[in-house]
Amino acid sequence: MLFPEITAAQKRKNFREQLKTGKLLQFPGSFSPLVSMMIEKKNFDGVYISGSVLSNDLGYPDIGLTTLTEVAQRGRQIARTTKLPSIIDADTGWGEPMNVTRTIQEFIEMGLAGCHLEDQENPKRCGHLDNKSVVATEMMTRKIKAATLGKKLDENFLIIARTDSRASEGLNKAIDRAKAYVDAGAEMIFPEALQDESEFEKFRKAISVPLLANMTEFGKGKLYKKTELENFGYNLVIYPVTTLRLAMGGTEKGLDIIKSTGSQTAALDLMQTRKDLYELTAYEDYNQFDQNIFNFKLK
Repeated sequence: MLFPEITAAQKRKNFREQLKTGKLLQFPGSFSPLVSMMIEKKNFDGVYISGSVLSNDLGYPDIGLTTLTEVAQRGRQIARTTKLPSIIDADTGWGEPMNVTRTIQEFIEMGLAGCHLEDQENPKRCGHLDNKSVVATEMMTRKIKAATLGKKLDENFLIIARTDSRASEGLNKAIDRAKAYVDAGAEMIFPEALQDESEFEKFRKAISVPLLANMTEFGKGKLYKKTELENFGYNLVIYPVTTLRLAMGGTEKGLDIIKSTGSQTAALDLMQTRKDLYELTAYEDYNQFDQNIFNFKLK
């Protein structure tokens, strides 16, 4: 109950086995340990932890203001509550190649199953905004090589390389970068902000390792269905900000109702019930520790 009956090492091993099946894996974003539990309950394949969401949850824009310690600790909390594998956004790695090695070691110790590094310059920005700048390919490959050194703690930890170069350098250069990243040790490629179906397909034809698709709302691209991404040949899809947007949208509506009516009564249909919350958190199961914990009935 306090922890899922599965080790972080086993989660990483299971993730590797999932990738071998060839099926498209769906990883909704989680901003809370409780959300991770819901993702598992709804039978998704894994959990994604977005750097922009962690930054936004702290009240910051997504421009690289968070620290490795903040992200790693929150990543552990979010990953801990589920038996599903969790992958996390490592932004630009928090420094030089040496820092990247430490970043990977921290993530492994915190129970994560993989992470992605991106080739943006700092200050970084959301992948679907204009005027992004990217580092030289050589610098990014050095970071990827450093990341592979860090994963010696557990070879099943997955190194994902994200490239934001499509917007500034074009599709062909982005593919060239992806190939260089694979040669440096990247085990999955995350091509950010591709423009249309043909670009998804061209990336698939050019790259030999698994590919990650980012289905973020209000971005530059279409929100493709699972079947469409399967047809493109992609291996993993993330929905990075979806649950946060749902939560904040519902929160805003509820607060407006209280402000306008003086009561939350009209907002009850927007809410998770007490019963559902207690079931999700296994309240009754904890009764085995103390008979006085769950000694009531819910209406």
